[in-house]
Amino acid sequence: MTRAFEGRTVLVTGGAQGIGRGIVEAFAREGAAVAVADLQAEVAREWLERTDGDSMRTHRAYDVDLAEREQIDALISRVEADFGRLDVVVHNAAYFPLTPFGEITPDVLGRTLAVNLGALFWLAQAATPAFVRQGGGRLLVTSSVTGPRVAYPGLAHYAASKAGVNGFIRAAALELAPYRITVNGVEPGMIRTPAMENLGDAALSERIAGAVPLGRLGEPEDIAAAMVYLASPAAAYVTGQTIVVDGGATLPEASVAVLG
Repeated sequence: MTRAFEGRTVLVTGGAQGIGRGIVEAFAREGAAVAVADLQAEVAREWLERTDGDSMRTHRAYDVDLAEREQIDALISRVEADFGRLDVVVHNAAYFPLTPFGEITPDVLGRTLAVNLGALFWLAQAATPAFVRQGGGRLLVTSSVTGPRVAYPGLAHYAASKAGVNGFIRAAALELAPYRITVNGVEPGMIRTPAMENLGDAALSERIAGAVPLGRLGEPEDIAAAMVYLASPAAAYVTGQTIVVDGGATLPEASVAVLG
């Protein structure tokens, strides 16, 4: 722990639980003041107070529906006003109901694209002036191996949104580079979160872990560590990239390695 983010403000969407909570905790340990935006903001508030009774003096939770652009614009304004600055935005919030392709409705597709992809556009647009006022900034996003690298039944809508996220990362990196704003992402593989637990029982988790070359499921902390790196001075020359954090699961040779 280096306290490298002392005096900096980090906004994390979808930070109430799972990967998002891990990201919030990692930046907080490094000294950042963290703003948590989530539909379950009350969960985040209770967790922050339970973790450290004084934490609400530094960190704040905001009720936000990331599918609504007006709420995103208001969020950025509130965070900058409350904290006095904005240095890092991590778009981690996601919507991905397991739905067979033939049963995807306009509502399911619309909300998936709005939260996973559309919100990234609006966050970037709203945060850019705040970043410019600080002389630069870091825009980060939790992408996924699903879509850019692999596919799973029942997640066609999610895969399409995350493939779009990776395209955005590359294009936005070029456009925002003159303002000293870097744009990068992390592609998690199978991470142990409440959302994953909803997909099956402990036996299924064990089978999935057995198929990962490193022999375990990922933890939120694994993703958080990559995010902290991408926001740190060590990654000042990195932009338009994604880091795959999946224990080697998407390597073409992974099945052979596991069997061996």
